[in-house]
Amino acid sequence: MLDARHLTALEALVGPAGLASDPAAYETPARYARGVAAAVARPATTAEVSAVVAYCAREGLAFVPQGANTGLVEGSTPDASGEQLVLSLDRLTAPMEIDAADRTATVGAGARLSALNAALEPHGLFLPIDLGADPSLGGMAATNTGGARFLRYGDMRRHVLGLEVVLPDAHGTVLTLSHGLRKDNAAIALRQLFVGGCGAFGVITKVTVEVHHRPRQTAAALLIPRDLDAVLPLLCAFEAEAGTMLTAFEGMSGAAMTRAIAHAPALANPFAGGVPDYAVLVELTRSWAPRDGETSLDETLQQIAGQLLERDDAPLADALFGSTTKMWALRHSLSEGLRASGPVIGFDLSFRRRDLARFRAEASAMLAADFPDYALCDFGHIADGGVHFNLVGPDDADRRAALREAVLTLAVDGFSASFSGEHGLGRAVQTAYDRFTPRAVQDYSAAVAAVFGRGSASVRLASAASSPFSVQESR
Repeated sequence: MLDARHLTALEALVGPAGLASDPAAYETPARYARGVAAAVARPATTAEVSAVVAYCAREGLAFVPQGANTGLVEGSTPDASGEQLVLSLDRLTAPMEIDAADRTATVGAGARLSALNAALEPHGLFLPIDLGADPSLGGMAATNTGGARFLRYGDMRRHVLGLEVVLPDAHGTVLTLSHGLRKDNAAIALRQLFVGGCGAFGVITKVTVEVHHRPRQTAAALLIPRDLDAVLPLLCAFEAEAGTMLTAFEGMSGAAMTRAIAHAPALANPFAGGVPDYAVLVELTRSWAPRDGETSLDETLQQIAGQLLERDDAPLADALFGSTTKMWALRHSLSEGLRASGPVIGFDLSFRRRDLARFRAEASAMLAADFPDYALCDFGHIADGGVHFNLVGPDDADRRAALREAVLTLAVDGFSASFSGEHGLGRAVQTAYDRFTPRAVQDYSAAVAAVFGRGSASVRLASAASSPFSVQESR
């Protein structure tokens, strides 16, 4: 239990500015219920993080690492017990080192994605992970963030070249895991445990990432498929015809688009004939400026769509071309539209691509029969099998619990899907983790975490209020 003695000790470690006077901003998650923090420590250096972590390990205090607090699974906020310390990394923003020739950036774990991309912009570079939030780099690494351009660029694991981490042991041991090299087999790649580890093995304090040249040509279209079974053939056709120019292939249900258009005043309805049941946002990019004699991306996109429209088995019913910015505005407004239209039950599911249409059909039938008062408003990253399977309906605890159980059972047991495609682990998915993750995997994960804790009490892979190191998503 954190008491006045502990607060005095923590203040000595981080200084008066290192303890938040108002913890409210650190207790409220982006989704779900607010927790209660015993206190909020805000170290400004790796040395201070190490000192706080070591103190908590020695005193048996539970703490929750928190980055930008944009996570969606209650992984970066305290529970309701009032006994967990929030370890905020929002002051840990240095260094911000850009190596344009090497195409790498080294940043403090608390640095925001927007700040990194602003620093990279003068060099014509960016970290191409497109999200609907502004997370911290440490949180992005801890949760192995994917995003809307995963198809072309991959996830954070693809980009992390080096990490600095603090282990949850009595010494607050600091490890430097690689020095930003693209090829380094001189030691076991321990950093891969921390990328996507959701904080189970330690606190990330510094990240080195590979960055990319910003696109200098972009084209986008809204595709209206013949039906849901035509979405995968559409994707395969674009992958074959556009190759590496294809950077995004985002599916959006009519229900989700309708709510976005209704609740975002600045968002224009691009569909003259009414919002379709389903649409796909497709994007092509090139990193070089237009060249003489080269077919423009707009023409390339229209040619591919035209060929698909003319096929005998045409998977494409229609295509709309226009401003890339406006089309992405529709995609990025979906979450806001759902929140504004009522209570949302959000599922972050991941499937084999071939199973997406069949799951959606079976889930729709199940909803119509058993939960007709909930509207399916799904969207997602079709190209990587990810779908944000969102339902809007009554805020009835028992009904919501039954609905969550039904959807996860169908997805995981029926299709071998993942219940957490890219959001990571936290209290919101603890029940799913306990049920669907094989017992042997849970045990080995806890055993590995205990090794890094060096004798600390056992650590569950998701949140554990009784543990000196509560494993949380810290995005």
